[in-house]
Amino acid sequence: MKSQIKRSIKFSLTIAVITFVLAAIFSVVSSSILSEVAWFTGIFIVLIIILIGVIFDMFGIAATAADERPFHAMAAEKVPGSKEAVYLVRNADRFASFCNDVIGDISGIVSGTASAIVVLQIASLLNQTDGSPSQLALSTLLTSLVAAVTVGGKALGKTVAINGSTQIIFIVGKIIFFIEDKLKIKVLPKNKR
Repeated sequence: MKSQIKRSIKFSLTIAVITFVLAAIFSVVSSSILSEVAWFTGIFIVLIIILIGVIFDMFGIAATAADERPFHAMAAEKVPGSKEAVYLVRNADRFASFCNDVIGDISGIVSGTASAIVVLQIASLLNQTDGSPSQLALSTLLTSLVAAVTVGGKALGKTVAINGSTQIIFIVGKIIFFIEDKLKIKVLPKNKR
């Protein structure tokens, strides 16, 4: 019990540090990109950020819904990505936490910040002063739109993830295999079994 609590605390602290670093990187990159582009490109970037959150949320749900048995047969035949898929399903709680809580939540926060930058860009084009009724309406509209697209996208993603969990996790396993094998970037612990 104590070792499990220690492991959980260690994992939580690691996730917190990773979240802090990734949130800072996402925020700086998106803010610097958005300050250099037109407002309509900014809206497109906000949609890409939302899409990243939806996709990773789908990955996390798929890992918790997938069954590892189909991947064992593939692993026996040395199918690329199958060992990685087994690892993801066996560690679904951690993988889902990373995908849903770290990447998903960061995407939500950054998309909100990015949409605020877009609102300011549009307001400056319209020569609106801070706090004007039209700027407030624009801010409310864009914030509501971002929330609706995020929630709607995640709801659709959950349905897809639950119904296609095996295929989704196999795709993620193949992506991880490619990154580790071809790009030589370590993603998963050495012992994936």
